[in-house]
Amino acid sequence: MVPSLWKVMAGFLVWNGALWLVVGGLLAPLLPGGGRTVLALMLLLVLPIAVILRGMGGRAYPSAFARTWIFRPFWYAQLALLVLAAAGLAGLLLGLPFGAAAQVGRGALGVVGGVLLAAGTWGYAGTRRLVVRPLDVRFAGLPRGLEGMRIVQLSDLHVGPHTSRRHLARIAEAVRSAEPDLIVLTGDQVDDYARDVEPLGRAFGGLAAPLGVVAVAGNHDVYAGWEPVRRGMERLGWRVLVNEAIPLERDGAPFWLAGTGDPAGGRPGDSPVAPDLQRTMAAVPGDAFSIVLAHNPALWPGLVRLGADLTLSGHTHHGQLSVPRLRWSVASVFLEHAMGAYREGRSVLYVNPGTNFWGIPFRIGALPEVTVVTLHGSPVVHSREDAPAVAQASGSSGDR
Repeated sequence: MVPSLWKVMAGFLVWNGALWLVVGGLLAPLLPGGGRTVLALMLLLVLPIAVILRGMGGRAYPSAFARTWIFRPFWYAQLALLVLAAAGLAGLLLGLPFGAAAQVGRGALGVVGGVLLAAGTWGYAGTRRLVVRPLDVRFAGLPRGLEGMRIVQLSDLHVGPHTSRRHLARIAEAVRSAEPDLIVLTGDQVDDYARDVEPLGRAFGGLAAPLGVVAVAGNHDVYAGWEPVRRGMERLGWRVLVNEAIPLERDGAPFWLAGTGDPAGGRPGDSPVAPDLQRTMAAVPGDAFSIVLAHNPALWPGLVRLGADLTLSGHTHHGQLSVPRLRWSVASVFLEHAMGAYREGRSVLYVNPGTNFWGIPFRIGALPEVTVVTLHGSPVVHSREDAPAVAQASGSSGDR
């Protein structure tokens, strides 16, 4: 294990130990074996970190079994432990003035534990669903040949050997049923490892569209090892764009399709996959209609200044927990452009919630989505479920 990973391991153990002091201290009197049982539980739930860090160090490629039955329970446990420790600590503090700190702390653990179980079940069910969302995007002066052009957007697929084959097959079928002119994948095609491109290819290698299948880098593609991931996607016949734009044509109408790098690659010049917006848009004529693929929506303000018409992004997953009617998600706490459609002048951004999940199978509100974008000539955006500030909503989305 490399030195930096040892530091991660040490920091994790200290943090985990602090959480267990609260949760274990409250539970120990209730468990057979007391503190010994708590220690055994702690060790059982900590051990997977060694397997995870071994994979991060490039020494092993985790199997479907490891990711489903070791990694996934580990992440569930870490999230639950954090929430339970916070609840237990709050209960201790609330009960302390009344001489009932332990009783109130344990009561808080019970209540919050029940809520976590219910939310986890609901969130897991959400990952089994697939929404096909029609999104009509309208531009004044849209070239006539682009009227009605359909673009299917997939984002944040996070495919690995553990990903449900049934879910992937439903996604592929939804794409084919949409009969798109163009298919775009806006980053995080693989989960965390370069070899994840193999199950990605088995699931989606057969996709085709008249204007092609085009992909860009997401942060997890970069973390996994960008060059082997890129080569794997290119072997599938996909066009991979990194800080470049290509001219395309539909029904005699020319337009430009561009793709950025990702901030996970650093600043411009740090690496070949670092985002360079000036380079991305350099070849696009000032009067040309442009579609830009940018995994991270934080790049959109810069693309607006460079004249991008339509930007398709992902990355945020809408926090995997959202309230669409309130236009709020967990990601909204951290990001200005976190979910749905936005307009600034002529430029439009759509942030896809992701077509799969990352980490734990949990989605409430922010359901997995295949977005079917249709271009029209009018200066209004209509999403058939979202009601962003930039537009009115109409119609409904399909759920598979």
